[in-house]
Parts: sequence; C-alpha cells; structure tokens
Amino acid sequence: MFSRSPLSQPSPPAPFYEKVKQAISEKIAAGVWRPHDRIPSEAELVAQFGFSRMTINRALRELTDEGLLVRLQGVGTFVAEPKGQSALFEIRSIADEIAARNHQHRCEVLMLEETLASAEQALELNVKEGTRIFHSVMVHYENDIPVQIEDRCVNAGRVPDYLNQDYTQTTPHAYLSLVAPLTEGEHIVEAVRATPQECDLLRIKEHDPCLLIRRRTWSSSQIVSHARLLFPGNRYRLQGHFMS
Repeated sequence: MFSRSPLSQPSPPAPFYEKVKQAISEKIAAGVWRPHDRIPSEAELVAQFGFSRMTINRALRELTDEGLLVRLQGVGTFVAEPKGQSALFEIRSIADEIAARNHQHRCEVLMLEETLASAEQALELNVKEGTRIFHSVMVHYENDIPVQIEDRCVNAGRVPDYLNQDYTQTTPHAYLSLVAPLTEGEHIVEAVRATPQECDLLRIKEHDPCLLIRRRTWSSSQIVSHARLLFPGNRYRLQGHFMS
C-alpha cells in the first residue's frame, strides 16, 4: 500500500472572511464597483453572504488596510482610487481644490491667537489642559462666495511659527504640510446645523444643512493640529464625487 503524498492532500477551505474579500475584490476588478462607489453596508453584506458581522467587518477592515477600500465613520465604505491617483478623501488644501476648478480662492482671517488649551482642545491635540497652543479661525471663499469656515487648533510646540504666517497668501494646510509633513490623518464627517454666527459668515439660512469635517493630522506620531471645517451643504462635495 502506498502512502498519499502530502502534495496530493486537499488544501483546507479558505476562511469565510477571505471569501468575502475575494468576492469584493473581484467586483472591483471587474468594474462592477468603481472608484468612489459606495459599497453595501455591513448589515447588507451579512444578509448577502450569510456570515457573521464580525466576519464581514474583518474582511472590510483588511481590504481598507490593503488600500482597496476607504471607510468613513458614520458615512460608509467606498472603493478607493487606484494608487497613483488622488484618493477620494485625500487631505488637500481648500485653495488647491478651488484652483483645480479654475476658480479664485481668497481667505479672510478672523482670529489668529495664542491661547491655553481647554479640556476639549487638549483632548484633540493630546496635550495637557492649559498647554500653550495656537488657535485660528478663517473663512475661505471661492469666487467671493464663502465655502468653508476653518476653526483650527495647532500644537505650538510642534509648529512654533504658526502665528507668523500670512494666511491670505498661503493656507494653514499648506504651511503645516511644509514644516510638519503629514504622516497620518483622521476624518470624521457629520451633517450639522450651523450656529447663527456661522450662518452669517457662510451667507446661508438658519436651517440650511451643513457638512462638518473634523480633521486631525499627525507628523512623526505627534498630533500637529485639529481642524473643524464647516461647509454649506449645497456648495460642497467630498472631492466632487460624494454627497452626504
């Protein structure tokens, strides 16, 4: 009697999460789901495949880590841009976005100050409450129409010359990218209502919807800034491809 060679033994079945990853990857490769498309939710994928939510979550998480998907908390999961092109949620300067549309950008600086971090600001920057920080508030215009209120707190120890820049000629994003190159970023996107003061600045009505992006950026494992970016909902799309 001859023993069976190990090479002839059947390979073990692939884990369920790998089957989900393969199915999603094949749809993307075939063009069924194209860059920037929103894919089904976790609940919808659970119903489609019949696997547990934990299995689906692992598959999506690994595909995100591999750069095939982009996930936004509270918004959904999207097909990422192929490498070599701009990603859907790439962190870009508002001035660059406006220039790409062949429009004119200008910025009005409302506040540029040194202050002591409140409890909330300290949490966002991962510093102690009362730490010296910088705070700026400005309005960005596209062809003289207000399109963004930028409320930003900056780690003063990491970017000591932040207050000395002319933000009518550059943007905080451009300056920070120069002196503290981005190594990590975080976006949290919400649909919100603006305060009366914000409505005045954006020239919108009290009940007009707004899109809020809370953005934190890191350089060399240190948080550099936290920005609260408020857009009129009818004047802004994420990279021009997705509406909330």
